[in-house]
Amino acid sequence: MKKTVFTCYLVTVGILMGIVACDDNAHSLGNFGIDIATVVPEGETAYSLLLDNGKRLWPAASTVRYSPSYNQRVFLNYTLLSDAQSGYDHYIKVNDIWNILTKQVIELNSQNADSIGNDPVKTNAIWIGGDYLNVSFMFNYGGIRPHAINLVKNTLSSEASADAVDLEFRHNAYQSSQTKLYEGFVCFDLKPLRSHDADSLKLSVKVKDHDGDVTYDVVYRYNQAAVNARTEMPIPVISSNEYN
Repeated sequence: MKKTVFTCYLVTVGILMGIVACDDNAHSLGNFGIDIATVVPEGETAYSLLLDNGKRLWPAASTVRYSPSYNQRVFLNYTLLSDAQSGYDHYIKVNDIWNILTKQVIELNSQNADSIGNDPVKTNAIWIGGDYLNVSFMFNYGGIRPHAINLVKNTLSSEASADAVDLEFRHNAYQSSQTKLYEGFVCFDLKPLRSHDADSLKLSVKVKDHDGDVTYDVVYRYNQAAVNARTEMPIPVISSNEYN
């Protein structure tokens, strides 16, 4: 089965929606939004945030302590404090911030094939935001050890697309029991896949679902902010103790 993905959609019901509360004053402290962002360290403890639509945010106030690191993706709960100033699109108050599992694409070979695994996994949505492939997924977990989640270039496969980079979303359940359904969220850094001879890259992402293989076709456009046409935002999956 092949799918072409243009939007992402709601993946959890009953948790706070990522929308701005209704209020005539856009900068009211009673307003907040939830977004996906990339952390940009600005010093030992200072940081700014880059939204997938290209907007740059400066945390002028915060209710939480946060230690920034490069190429870290986060769910951000924030309140707008100002319009554009000092090179940023908005000053904001950080109400809360949660790290998203953020990983590199790795090469699948004979040495690591067993550890990467190929167990079924359910994907809710796959899309590109900023320079990252975002994956919302679901899996069965029995509480033995964290499952492994990876995005790989399979050097062992003889199949190859003529005009796309072939990737596989891999899951290793470590033969654990499947007692409870969990939701997961992961981002993969796509910058190392760029070609100097082009400004975009077609990706073909294969997933082994419980009902068979599913392939998602997406286009990664370098340095081009994603057009946020979504009316519903993904919901933060706060805990990632069940997968890594």
